[in-house]
Formats: sequence, structure tokens, C-alpha cells
Amino acid sequence: MSDAIRQLEPKVLWNHFADLNAVPRPSKKEEGVIAFAKAFGESLGLFTQVDGVGNVIINKAASKGMENRQTVVLQSHLDMVHQKNADTNFDFDKEGINMFIDGDWVKAKGTTLGADNGIGVAAIMAILASSDIAHPPIEALFTIDEETGMTGAKGLIGGLLEGKILLNLDTEDDDELTIGCAGGIDVTCTGNYEEVKATGNLGFRISIHGLTGGHSGMDIQTGRANANKLMNRLLWNLSNECAINIASVDGGSLRNAIPRESIAEIVIDEKHIDTVSRLIETLEKIFKTEYSFTDSKLELVLESISPPEKVMNLDAQYKLLRSVYACPNGIYRMTPEIEGLVQTSNNIAKVSVKDGAFTIKCLTRSSVDSEKTDLANAISSAFELTGATINYSGEYPGWVPRPDAPIIKIMSDLYKELFNENAHVNAVHAGLECGIIGKSYPDMQMISFGPNIYGAHSPDERAQISSVKKFWNYLLESLKRIPVID
Repeated sequence: MSDAIRQLEPKVLWNHFADLNAVPRPSKKEEGVIAFAKAFGESLGLFTQVDGVGNVIINKAASKGMENRQTVVLQSHLDMVHQKNADTNFDFDKEGINMFIDGDWVKAKGTTLGADNGIGVAAIMAILASSDIAHPPIEALFTIDEETGMTGAKGLIGGLLEGKILLNLDTEDDDELTIGCAGGIDVTCTGNYEEVKATGNLGFRISIHGLTGGHSGMDIQTGRANANKLMNRLLWNLSNECAINIASVDGGSLRNAIPRESIAEIVIDEKHIDTVSRLIETLEKIFKTEYSFTDSKLELVLESISPPEKVMNLDAQYKLLRSVYACPNGIYRMTPEIEGLVQTSNNIAKVSVKDGAFTIKCLTRSSVDSEKTDLANAISSAFELTGATINYSGEYPGWVPRPDAPIIKIMSDLYKELFNENAHVNAVHAGLECGIIGKSYPDMQMISFGPNIYGAHSPDERAQISSVKKFWNYLLESLKRIPVID
């Protein structure tokens, strides 16, 4: 279906997006897409370099008549979130994304689309390849690993870029101009437990699926169900009603995605089968009622399996279920100064219990560093009671808004001029690379914008065709408004 995508307007952008989406580009495995970006710059005869961590930088001189303008950095990240539906057979390491058109939307067949941040990358590629677009001197910065640690932005050294203005193309609402974002930290809790022989004679697999999921920053305020919390709630209730032995739990995947699915295997005594069936049926009705608006396709499935030989000992099971229950998830605090903006949150992204070991992975976000630390400490405390080892990693700073920066007025005025309405100038709860880049380039003015991309970090991800056209026109006009050199 990429041929149909290539016929969309603006064709130059959509063609580069189709080329990009043919290249597997999971976070932490960007070798192929780094080579792709490098070859692209070199094919145009532009100065192209790959820095020490894998970021690709391509320089293009100003178009005729724009030589006296300030250099602008156009920035997007090369990697994409890899999520797929359970019934989708797809190898992200080897296959390109299968795209299709649905009305005014471009979607993918059962997987994430990669519009986050592939549309931004494609737009920059189109500008670099153009011969008729007016633009100032450009430094195109394609970072790596934004989705799983922002190591590309963290590894970007000072002095490599000359531009004093950065346009980040990673915002996902076309009426927003983003000037600040939250920071984050990964909290990973690991531990071991003694496996014992199961006391029951019946094995069951319990599945929770059909949840909406989504971006654990941008969508955390929607109140969508977290599959890990629901599964733990179910197992906690089962363990209080009758004797169950947990053999394994596998829920969620990526740190920055709200978990959509969880699977647990348990062993029970035959005499408890009616209790288990009744309770699961009751909880399914409760969950569907609680999440009827956000997760209308939620389902619980109970199926018989051969009973696993080894299970978690009851003391470890008791402690772990209660620790996960106690662990904060979702909104922790709203920003008091800005209505509707989440200040601090946590996403219980991954729960794995198997073969005598458990791992709980959380992504904690906040625009206030002290509160981020406080929430991370609360999570750690809950799991330290089980004897778990706590590891903090992947910490990145928030992006402090500078509302008086000249580029913000330029972009706001331009939006009003083009679309006859005011843009929403705001900060977001998601993580953007601007805060990290700003540590190495403190004098750089930054702003982020982009087209409507909904359902990011989930197989429901989709990019609005009409909005991409709006974004493209806005981007091109913004290049004409870059100020002259002082």
C-alpha cells in the first residue's frame, strides 16, 4: 500500500516517509536507519556526519537570498516505538511497516505506524532534498534512541552545532506550540523468589487484552486501563478468595507505553474451579464498567493449560501482589499553575514473573525534579518491602519553558496569520529531547510543533493526512521567518 501513500500531498514528504518506513528502526537497533540517513545526506552532496553515539547531522547551505539568516536546527528522532497486536505476525527487526489509508488517516496493519517521529524526519528530508524551498542555513539533526532513553540527545556534545534556533518536529497536535516538557526516570525493581511444587491439580492461563494503551506521557491523563494493574488486582482478589499458585505473569512491554495486555498462569485445586470462574466473570464486568469509556474492547479470557510444575512460594506471592497493588500508577499530581497539565505521573510499564525471578519496570515523569525523585522513592519503598533490588536509570531533565524567547513570538504570530486562530502555546507531560539538548546548548531557542498523530506508542497510531499538509505549509513558511543574523 506504500504506492497509495506516495500519492498523498505533499508528495515529497509522504514519499520520504514511505522510504523511511521501509527501514526497520527499533530503538537500540538503529544501525540500519543511521546508515539510511547517512547515505541520504551523502547522495545529495551535503556535508554529513555521524557523531560518537549515532546521531546523524546533515548541513545544507541557505537558499539564494537567505544567506544572511540565522542558522536553524531542524530536529527529529530516527527510532520508533515497536508495538503490535497479539494476533499480528510481524517482525520489527526485519520488516517495513505495512501502511494503508483510511479516509483522512494513514494507519498501519496491526502495528505502530512510526509517524512518531517519522513524519518529522520525512519533512526534514524533503527540505534537504529540495531545490525550490526557501530556507536559511540548515543543520538537520537526526537523533537516535529517543523512545528508550534519549541517549542520542544525551550524547550530543556541545559545540557540534552552530544554530541558535531549534525547531523540534515531535509534537502531535497541529494546533499546539510546545515550549516545555516533563523529565523522567526509569525505576526497575528486580528480585528472586523460591520456586515450589504446585499444590493444585488444574492449570489455567488468564489473559487481559483489548485495552487501548497509548503514550504513557501524553495519554496518562485519559484514565486508560493499565493491564498490569488490572491483572494484579485480579490475582489479588483470587488469592483472597481461594488458594492459588502463580507460575508466571507477563504484562506490558515498552517503558513509555501504557500496557495493553497481560497474561498470567496459575495452578488451583479442582475444588476451587467454580470460585475462580465466578470471580473472573464478576471482575470482567467490573472492569468493563469502570473502563467502558476508555477501553471498550477490554476482555478477560480463562483457558485450561497443563498445570506448571513450579510456582511462586506463597510468602513471595503475598508480598509481590501487595507491592504492585501499592505502587502508584497514573497521575500523581496535576500542575497547579497550568489547568489540565499533568505535573507528575508513573506508568507500571512491565511486570515479569517467571522461573524464580521478577522484574517490575516503571517510567516516572515530572516537570519538577524534586517531585520526580519523591515519586521514585515511593515506588522503591513499595518494592523494597519484598526484598527487591531497585535501579534508577535513563534519567533525563525536563525542558523549562522560556516564553519570552523571540522564536516563540515569531511562530505564534505566524500561526495566527496562516490559520486565523491562536495556537495553544503550552508545555506537555511527555518527554522531548529539547531539555537535554538545552543542557549542551543553553543559549539555543527551541520550539516544538507537528501534525495530528493520535494513538502514538500503540497499534492504533495514525497520522491525519490533512493535518500533515497543514504542518508542512506551516513549516515551510516558518523557514522564511527565521531572523537575519544580528
